[in-house]
Amino acid sequence: MADKFKYLLLLLICMTAQLALAQKPLRVDPNNPNQYNPNNPGRYPNQRGYGSDTGRTRQLTGDQLIDTIRKREENARDSVIFTSKFIKVTNENFLKDSTQLFPIDTTLANFENYSRLFQPRSPKISLGGTEGLATRSLLFEPSKTIGFDVGLHALDPYFLNPEDIQYYNARVPYTLLKLVTAGRAEQIFNAMHTQNIKPNWNMGFNLDFVGSRNFYSNNHVLGQNVSNVNAALFSWYESKDKRYNMLANVILNNLKSPETGSILNDSLFTSVRGSFDKSTEAVRLPNTYENWKNTSLYIKQFYYIGRIDTTVQKNSANILPTQRVSYTFKYNVRKYEFLQNDVDTYHVFPDYYFSSNRSRDSLTVHHIQNDFGYSFYLRGKKKQAVKNELKLDVGLTHDLYSYTQFVTDTIVDQFGYKSRKPDKKQDASFQDITLHGKLSYRFSDRINLEGNVQQIAVGRDFGDFLYDAKLYLAGGKKAGRIILNGYVQNSSPPLAATSWVSNHYIFHNSFSNQKTTSVSFNYINDALQLDLKAEYFLITDYIYYQAQPGGVDAHPAQLGNPINLLKLSLGKNLSWHDLHFDNYVVYEKTDYQPTLRVPEVYTYSALYYNAFLFKVLHMSGGIDVRFNTPYLAPSYAVGLGQFYNGPNVTFSSYPVGKIFLKGTIKQTNLFVAYDYANQGMFSKGYYTVNRYPQQDAALKFGVSWFFFQ
Repeated sequence: MADKFKYLLLLLICMTAQLALAQKPLRVDPNNPNQYNPNNPGRYPNQRGYGSDTGRTRQLTGDQLIDTIRKREENARDSVIFTSKFIKVTNENFLKDSTQLFPIDTTLANFENYSRLFQPRSPKISLGGTEGLATRSLLFEPSKTIGFDVGLHALDPYFLNPEDIQYYNARVPYTLLKLVTAGRAEQIFNAMHTQNIKPNWNMGFNLDFVGSRNFYSNNHVLGQNVSNVNAALFSWYESKDKRYNMLANVILNNLKSPETGSILNDSLFTSVRGSFDKSTEAVRLPNTYENWKNTSLYIKQFYYIGRIDTTVQKNSANILPTQRVSYTFKYNVRKYEFLQNDVDTYHVFPDYYFSSNRSRDSLTVHHIQNDFGYSFYLRGKKKQAVKNELKLDVGLTHDLYSYTQFVTDTIVDQFGYKSRKPDKKQDASFQDITLHGKLSYRFSDRINLEGNVQQIAVGRDFGDFLYDAKLYLAGGKKAGRIILNGYVQNSSPPLAATSWVSNHYIFHNSFSNQKTTSVSFNYINDALQLDLKAEYFLITDYIYYQAQPGGVDAHPAQLGNPINLLKLSLGKNLSWHDLHFDNYVVYEKTDYQPTLRVPEVYTYSALYYNAFLFKVLHMSGGIDVRFNTPYLAPSYAVGLGQFYNGPNVTFSSYPVGKIFLKGTIKQTNLFVAYDYANQGMFSKGYYTVNRYPQQDAALKFGVSWFFFQ
């Protein structure tokens, strides 16, 4: 009996050990060649081949290892705990020259900085400090685009575009849910799901919602609410021989952004009375808003010709072609609507051309793009780091545009009756043909020279060009790397500045092309956690918006003299054990400060402590502070969607601080933050745009869930 009990106990111990190995995620130590790998019985992780030790063996790639685990799970021979290691991600930018895949990011990095308005290195000004309101960059950030431009960009950060889509290789279904809330003032929800239909074909969808009642608005007036919806269906197909790839997506955007004309109480932060209840503050236009819509279809195909090389990095392999042909099709419809439903009692608008108490302005733009490209790569046959590689990309892009602009006007029909109907004020159709090319030469893995050319050769915007050159110099891990960049740009003036017809603004101007010349020096040292960049811009025939002194009659203007601007930025992170101190500072100086209104100094600092508790809970807590020096604040033109140089108002500037605590438990990230925690310490509030108070102190909560099925 004792022997039977002994054998039974031994059997239970073996079963328990097997279950433990099956349930625990694999952690392979690359420095331990004798470590046993339970997902590959009989083999060690650093040994070549698999199965029997005799006979021919071959090296397994990361994808093949994952497929082996997947087969074993499907055959019920083992159980696997699925983790983020089974999901790889990429985007179109990383598929331009080769097929590159990366692990998904499930860390806490920048998790509390969810807002597109308050990114540490790209801060923005807005009409109220919450997502969904009209915004523009606080710092000088030029646009490197040429060709037709509508000129309306106040809501651009909230659009989901084809280049923003991420594509996945998901060995198991992957779902991401994210919720951020600041009560009624702001609510954001994101959902993403993706899975492989076949091992080489992935599909998924994105669904994003933004709802906000702002900090200064009447909660019972729907016209003052932000309501944004972004939806996308995406797919990535790669042939089994790795030669053919297709990226496809369908995107829908519907953005509703209130344009209240600001609150009536212009002395909100300076008067003794202050505000009893922010939600009861009266605004100049309670039911007026912008509604921008966008629908697009995007398909990109490319095919590799000739020899295909691979470079193995960690657990993934990058596919490198020697020749490639590509074709891209894009169909896009974007509609801009301005809906005024209020009588202009407080003279927000400068004038009325068609209706004195109601506006229904709309502009619809149709865009069809076809792009053809050919790429040639000349390199050695070695599969290590690529050296002495020559790349040549040439292509042609055909853009076909048509637009129509309407206003609501009183129409007299053939029977003499008057009625208010949409009236077409202008329409046009035109095309542009752009020649583009890229030539780069990689002397080694430490020196790379690259040149880009874009030139519109035929069409409405003939003469537009962008010439760009970069030199990459990389040293060792301690030496860092240097990026030298220079470009020359010549771009046509936007439609909104040259030919515009609406109820409150009518422009017919003939402006010269705006020209920009820029050179920059960027030094990056990952070992020192240092990022230094110096940029110089020379802008000729600068196009901007201004008004008469003290007026609201915003109109486009062009500066005859060139503008010089110097921009220096420094990022430096310090750490001591688990204590971190991240810093970023920008210095900007221009000789036309009244025209190009940017602060001279901007800083961002974050002090936080990382901890790993109970072997399962990763936590980080601390404070961050952003600050900019006083500058001439821009104004905002309601109904035109433009920030303009209005009254010469300079607001006092104070630090804005945030206290946060964030953590990770298994597959869940959470944060709690008290934003603008120092309100009342230096001032009652602050402005970034004339007459539009920014957010108040608010408690914010965010959570994201990762599901691997």
